[in-house]
Amino acid sequence: MRNWFGNDWNWIVAGIAAAVVVPALSFLAGMPIWIAAVIGVLVFVGLIFVLAPRGLFEGLDANAIGRGRLEFARDLLNSAAPAARRLEASATQISSKEAAKRVRHLAEIAADVFAKVEANPESAATVRRFLSYYLPRAAEVAEGFAVLEAKRQPDVTRLREVDLVLTKLEDAFVHYSDSLVDDRLDTLDTELRLIQASLKEDIGR
Repeated sequence: MRNWFGNDWNWIVAGIAAAVVVPALSFLAGMPIWIAAVIGVLVFVGLIFVLAPRGLFEGLDANAIGRGRLEFARDLLNSAAPAARRLEASATQISSKEAAKRVRHLAEIAADVFAKVEANPESAATVRRFLSYYLPRAAEVAEGFAVLEAKRQPDVTRLREVDLVLTKLEDAFVHYSDSLVDDRLDTLDTELRLIQASLKEDIGR
C-alpha cells in the first residue's frame, strides 16, 4: 500500500503524529479515549495523503503536451529511477574519496536530467539513450568498483580501469545534461531570428 500512497517517510511522520495526538487529547484534554483514537486515525490517514510525494508531471496539461509524449517521458523516467537510486547508494559504499566523489557527481547529474525532463517532457527523446543505457551501466560500474574495493587484496589495475570508465561516463553524463539545455537554446535562437526579422520589417532595423 505504501507504494500507492508515497514512500516510507510520509507513513513514519503520520504514525508519529497520530501517536502524539491520541494521548494528548485523551490525557491532557480529557477527551474520551475512543474519540481521541478516531481523531488519531483521521490525522494518520490525512497526513499520509498530504505528505505523499508529488507524482511525475503532476499539474501539467497532458492535452497541451500530448498524452503520448507524456506517457513516453513517464515510462522512461520510471524505468530509469531504480538505476538512479542504485548509483546514489553506491557512492556511500566506495572508500576511495575521489571515486566516491565522481559517483556522487554522476548521481547529481542524473537527478538534474530527471528534473529537466519532468519540467519539459517533450525533451525526453533527447536523453532516451542516457536514461535507458548510460545510467544503468553507470550504476553497474559504480557497484562493481565497490565490490572490487571490498576485497582483502584489491586488484589495483582493475580499480584504475573502472575508475577510468567512471571518468568517461562523467563526460557522457555532462554531455546529455547539456544537450537538454542546447535544445532550449536552439528554440531561443529561432525566436531571436524571428523577432529580428519582424523588427526589420516593422521599424527598419
